[in-house]
Amino acid sequence: MTDPVQAETRTDAARRRVVRQGIPAGIWALGFVSMLMDVSSEMIHALLPVYLVTAFGASTLAVGLIEGVAEATAAITKVFSGALSDWLGRRKLLAACGYALAALTKPIFPLAGSIGWVAAARFIDRVGKGIRGAPRDALVADIAPPHLRGASFGLRQSLDTAGAFLGPLLAIALMWLTADDFKAVFWIAVIPACLSVVLITIAVREPRRPKELRRIRRPLHSDELRRLGATYWWVVAVATLFTLARFSEAFLLLRAQSVGLPLVLVPGVLVVMNVAYSLSAYPAGVLSDRADRVTILLAGLVLLVVADVVLGLAGTVPGLGVGVALWGLHMGFTQGLLVTLVAEAAPAELRGTAFGMFNLITGVALLLASVIAGALWEGFGPQATFLAGTVFAAATLAGLLAIRSRLGQQRQT
Repeated sequence: MTDPVQAETRTDAARRRVVRQGIPAGIWALGFVSMLMDVSSEMIHALLPVYLVTAFGASTLAVGLIEGVAEATAAITKVFSGALSDWLGRRKLLAACGYALAALTKPIFPLAGSIGWVAAARFIDRVGKGIRGAPRDALVADIAPPHLRGASFGLRQSLDTAGAFLGPLLAIALMWLTADDFKAVFWIAVIPACLSVVLITIAVREPRRPKELRRIRRPLHSDELRRLGATYWWVVAVATLFTLARFSEAFLLLRAQSVGLPLVLVPGVLVVMNVAYSLSAYPAGVLSDRADRVTILLAGLVLLVVADVVLGLAGTVPGLGVGVALWGLHMGFTQGLLVTLVAEAAPAELRGTAFGMFNLITGVALLLASVIAGALWEGFGPQATFLAGTVFAAATLAGLLAIRSRLGQQRQT
């Protein structure tokens, strides 16, 4: 007969081994897949707003509309890919297909001869992002140990964002080497996109679906959406307010141009932002595993308010740099934590649907925010665009406090 003391000792030892285990290899692989695709995407994205304005004569309102429609497209697609991953009970296949589609669309950017072609390329590229987004996030949640969930999402976000600043750095270097040849840079961006597809295919293994999980037959049915729970919908509501305050980063690039930053250095804005984002996302995730997640989000909210004010009032390049760095820090303190809260609030069998709905609603908010930002810029100047963001950021505070109270009640029960 088993000695209860010995059994308890073995249980404690097993628990300690689990706690000592690091972030799984699959999370690292997904992080590097994201990094390679972001190197490719940001090499293009860092130059695209200025390319549209200088090569095709697009207005800032048109830039805002293209960016908003592109991101909203990705968000809508995520709903269906996330729901499909719940229905199938599998995530990796859809994620890999999304990365492959994005890689296939990269050559369209250098071949485009009009604004319409660029908009179409951006649209198709974001469809690929939409296909992979929700299944990939659900896959991270499935692979990550519960006690390392914040760190796992933070690590993937940090690696993803490392690609987001390596891409603009490469864009700056290549623009200098090619004498501002946009199309040559766009062609080179095809290479890391293809590498990301190879990596997810060979290096990411999907865990087996636990037998006790309920099979999902109609993931987007109202009954299933109600199962997501009130806490989940509170998280979505607060994330939506955040999104209204943090319109497309294209406006950071245009702000840089408005304060006199030379054309060749404009992509450096995304480098500064993403360095701050990458360096803060993983520590913020680790800290959120050890402390209250909502407190970390509140710190991110304060950073966003200050960033909007600084960017609205900045009239010099150093002031712009401070505002952009603060913007990146706010992203690091908020984006990984928001998806971690989604993963924790939603039932495991509905995580794909949960991430899909989350991205749909915040994507629509990004479309609205980008159009509003472009209209304010056109009508009243860049100061109005960024100062309006402070209003939405301040409105988020009440929602965060409500979530903190609700999460506290949920832990007690």
